Amino acid sequence: MDRVSKLASDRAVVIFSMSSCCMCHTVKRLFCDLGVNPAIYELDEDPSGKDIERALTRMIGRNPPVPVVFIGGRLVGPTDQVMSLHLGGKLIPLLKDAGAMWL
Repeated sequence: MDRVSKLASDRAVVIFSMSSCCMCHTVKRLFCDLGVNPAIYELDEDPSGKDIERALTRMIGRNPPVPVVFIGGRLVGPTDQVMSLHLGGKLIPLLKDAGAMWL
């Protein structure tokens, strides 16, 4: 959990992902299309990926947990949470507050 918290606070937007996951690709694409440059941790390519995945599973309460998004060091959640914020018009203000977007 400590490693996840440390990684999640390194940048304004952090995405924990799996390189072969279509929902992960969708979330990463959304942030890139919004002009955000997130830190992306591909758990299947990280030697500590399984440990991080277990910690995320405990935090999110589902398995597999990915994608998991943190904004401003705070847990936003998986795809459904991110899309809900975006469709509700709350994602961009959250990104601006975290310093991930300027316009």
